[in-house]
Amino acid sequence: MLRVLGSEKRFCTGPTRRDALWAGGLSLFGLTLADALRAGEARAVATRDTSFGKAQACILLYLYGSPSQLELADMKPDAPVEIRGELKPIRSSLPGCDVCELLPHAARVMDRVTVVRSVSHKYPIHGVAYATTGIPEIDVAMELSPHDGRHYPFIGSVVAYLEDQAKRRRRVPDNVALPWPFSSRRTGEVPRAGPYPAFLGGTYHPHFTEFVGDATIEITKTLAEKKETFREPYVGIRPDARFTLGDTGTGADLTVDRLNTRRSLLEQFDDARRQREETTSFARHRELAYALIGTNAVRDALDVAREPIGIRESYGMTVFGQGCLAARRLVEAGSKFVTVFWDEYGLAGSGWDTHWEHYPRMKNELMPGFDRAFYGLINDLDQRGLLESTLVVVLSEHGRTPQINKANGGGRDHWSQAYTALFAGGGTARGKVVGKTDKIGGTVTDRPVSPKDLLATVYHLLGYDADTMIRDRAGRPQAIVPGASVVREQLA
Repeated sequence: MLRVLGSEKRFCTGPTRRDALWAGGLSLFGLTLADALRAGEARAVATRDTSFGKAQACILLYLYGSPSQLELADMKPDAPVEIRGELKPIRSSLPGCDVCELLPHAARVMDRVTVVRSVSHKYPIHGVAYATTGIPEIDVAMELSPHDGRHYPFIGSVVAYLEDQAKRRRRVPDNVALPWPFSSRRTGEVPRAGPYPAFLGGTYHPHFTEFVGDATIEITKTLAEKKETFREPYVGIRPDARFTLGDTGTGADLTVDRLNTRRSLLEQFDDARRQREETTSFARHRELAYALIGTNAVRDALDVAREPIGIRESYGMTVFGQGCLAARRLVEAGSKFVTVFWDEYGLAGSGWDTHWEHYPRMKNELMPGFDRAFYGLINDLDQRGLLESTLVVVLSEHGRTPQINKANGGGRDHWSQAYTALFAGGGTARGKVVGKTDKIGGTVTDRPVSPKDLLATVYHLLGYDADTMIRDRAGRPQAIVPGASVVREQLA
């Protein structure tokens, strides 16, 4: 990008003379002076905002498939039975915010949470990429194509990139995702788009872990007319289960001596390989992998067995619960951004995608595991004095229909007109509800919020302006979340 060097002279409205001259050249890149001035104003506001950069780390809990807003924290007990369903509300520690009866543990920590009830957008598809990147629009073809050139980078990848640009190095990586590579444990479908670096390149690919362990509880899942029975790790796992760093291409038994031997062999081919590499991404990723294996920081952080059994059980002995515990340990070790996915397992169309058997799955598979994990994470962070500096975010791609369908066991279909997100810690308000929906939880009636606004708020709390520019494949500057605004009602 064109820059004008020289001494800094700040105008009374905030931008510097140098920045104004720089803005004059922005038209070469499709930007205007007004764009630059708005960015300067946003930076000026941010510097006056005590919440800006309050979060030293973020743990994103992503519930793929999307829970129902009516059975999370926007219950409608006075609605007709075909809307409210069979589950009852219970009081939570946050006045005015009842939660589902299947969330008795989470109910105890809601006074530490900001509930956003008014998330809304126009894409009722499994747009994980839309929920977690700056992409301005999405379609089904993009949803099913991680390598579609239109995609924007995942928020964790952007954070890792910006930290790298600021030359902030840590003992552990800044973009770790659990429990396994996203969308890799479902059958019969291509991987879904979402948590990938897009035009930032392979260097900023999430460091996915691998789950090594056995599930303990057998369930039956339904996909239209298809049923399959298997043991489900989101329902229960053995205590000796563990997570390993999965993207290094090495086994758990690889010693440092053997690693050094492998490095020596690889280095013999460096000259030839260098001629074939289009970028330095592969080399950087490989060197990072060597560095991570050569130290114990990541391995120790992922070793949840080091925790007292009481702490482990407070998170729930499930792959999601223990993943949340590992996320807390990674943040303690210094990671800036950690994601725990509740992913599809076994059949496609699983996770929280409850078109079929909605109530049996909510009772026996989904809600108990989330209840324990969310409670365990919030309470544990708070007890350790880490909640004020650690942002916890619960996101999904949409909500679910107010009207229950006629499928076996009841079902709720895709609904993006109104749904709920949860925020805690890291500069967010304790015990607050933002936004409202109508009497059936189907339409936002107060303070509509887009998924992009939620991302802008996360970036803000982590200390990045939503107008921060990164370059796409053509070298053009792109805002990390174009057109988004911070949801200031969420801030402490």
